[in-house]
Amino acid sequence: MAQEHTTSLRLRLRYRFDHLVAGGTAALIGWLGLACLAVVVPASTVLVWSDRSAPATLSGRLTAVWVSVGQTLKIGGAVGSPVYVLASVALALVALLFVSTLVSLITTGINRRIMSLRLGHSTVLEAGHTVVLGWSDQIFPVAGELVAANANQRRSAIAVLAPKDKVEMEDEISTRVTDRGRTRVICRNGSTTDPAELARVSPQTAKAVLVLPPGGQSGDAHVVKTLLALNAAVPEAGRGAVVVAAVRDSRHHATARLAAGPAGHVLCVDDITARLLVQTARQPGLSLVYQELLDFAGDEFYTAPAGGLAGRTFGEALLSFATSSVIGLLRADGGVALNPLPGTTIGSGDRIIVISRDDDTALPADVSAFVDEEAIVTAPPGSALAERLLLLGWNRRAPFVVDQLDQYVSPGSTLDVVALDDGDGRGRTTATRRNLDVVFHGGDITDPRVLAKLDVPSYDSVIVIGEADPGAAGTAAAGGPFEACDAEESLADDRTLVALLHLRAIAEAAQRELVLTTEMSDDGNRLLAPAREGADFIVSGRLISLLMTQISESRYLADVFEELFDAEGSEFHLKPASDYVRAGREVPFATLVESARRRGESAVGYRLRARAGSGPGHGLRINPDKRERVRLTAEDWVIVLAES
Repeated sequence: MAQEHTTSLRLRLRYRFDHLVAGGTAALIGWLGLACLAVVVPASTVLVWSDRSAPATLSGRLTAVWVSVGQTLKIGGAVGSPVYVLASVALALVALLFVSTLVSLITTGINRRIMSLRLGHSTVLEAGHTVVLGWSDQIFPVAGELVAANANQRRSAIAVLAPKDKVEMEDEISTRVTDRGRTRVICRNGSTTDPAELARVSPQTAKAVLVLPPGGQSGDAHVVKTLLALNAAVPEAGRGAVVVAAVRDSRHHATARLAAGPAGHVLCVDDITARLLVQTARQPGLSLVYQELLDFAGDEFYTAPAGGLAGRTFGEALLSFATSSVIGLLRADGGVALNPLPGTTIGSGDRIIVISRDDDTALPADVSAFVDEEAIVTAPPGSALAERLLLLGWNRRAPFVVDQLDQYVSPGSTLDVVALDDGDGRGRTTATRRNLDVVFHGGDITDPRVLAKLDVPSYDSVIVIGEADPGAAGTAAAGGPFEACDAEESLADDRTLVALLHLRAIAEAAQRELVLTTEMSDDGNRLLAPAREGADFIVSGRLISLLMTQISESRYLADVFEELFDAEGSEFHLKPASDYVRAGREVPFATLVESARRRGESAVGYRLRARAGSGPGHGLRINPDKRERVRLTAEDWVIVLAES
């Protein structure tokens, strides 16, 4: 009962106070004045009466009380005639009113400024910084890679503009990107499609502008509007920054490229993901190679001046760098030639494209003396064989996967597709195919009975792509287009994880390792995947983030990646080491480079099969010192850049 009485009394007092505040400013001032007098007058009386030096008479003590009250309330406390006292009190109240008003104005101005800073509406005064427009899960790998890229810079900055609370953005980035080194991350709130608000991050003085694709069905349209707003805010003629954007759907790629202008670079998530899925499915371990090359923490692409190599051939340049791997030429006119013929002459204005630890490690050093001629072997060209391939799942990228496979495989190859029979999957790939025979099977890839009927171990390669259950995706769509798209990708990853569980059980039962390539949308789900160490995963979100940051730092890489991902150009291959040197013989890596040169290829590393299942390197060695000695077996691979 006492607790109920206490609670009830507390509620009544709170109710009275709320009623008092609701009465308006005048009532609030009156009640506060009375409360103040109720405290100050008794306290002043106690002080006067307890003072040994106080006047002896009652009138003297009352006067002393008045003086104490006046000094406490800052209304003077003057003593004299009634008129004089009233005038002094009136003057003190007027002064108090004006001083309080001045303090209020100053406080309001300061609060408004602090709120403006908190909201992120002030202009970023930086030059040579990187601007990131938009907010999605890709912001975290982008910020992390930009920090790594600027690790050797004395000061660098990343300016982020998004329709999100500034403090919230800064907190999320601080949580996900813990080590930012010397790089400052500056967040601003605003619409990326409003030219006036774009000016808050000073794109006119930036070195690069990255436009992230937001989630939702209208994400690509938002990217196009952002590019148009950027053109309005900073006309292309006066823009020195490289602009890199990404769209998810290939249908919007051409539109985004028009909006970006001839100097802009627009990546298509669907197209690039499909190409890498196919390349990796045919070259197990290739995803690890690209992860190493696209991550600024390892070796990546740089250019070095031709210098003394001008007038010499590309084949000679291959053995002219000890700690860097030569892969191509950046011509004086801006064109890119990857793995040109060994006899190609290097021009004086050309730059040499290399894979190196850093831009200051690409130093010329002749290592031709380290070639072991006796260890080099000449392997006959392998004959093209028909392949049996299995595609589990179906999404909007699947037709691109099928078309890309048709460009790579030999005639007579077959592809079995297992997907939910939603009535329109079979009609999505009707293009004429030259080499690939495609057969569709209706079924749920998360059903172990469906997978058991396929004899999965008999296939040369298995590709698993994200497929959302139409019923579950339709339920998730009730939240709106943005939530629906994100929910669909999450559901697709969930189904992929379940399928991987069943595939692992099939591989264990058959005591055979499956050649498996998996597509995922969220890099966090990759860590949960029930797969062996070093398995091939293509995580579309992280992949595009890495590509965007690489191009933002070196714009010529857009042409490099375009050729690497094209079936008609040069690309990375993992080939048997016994095709290049004698198995089991210890040789300098320069010997492998020379052997590859004689085959019209550029060697950039190797992979040891014995260490393929253990991290963190998974047996992969990119850009070893050419003087470094290595012993390769017949089961190991040499990583080369060669024509398809």
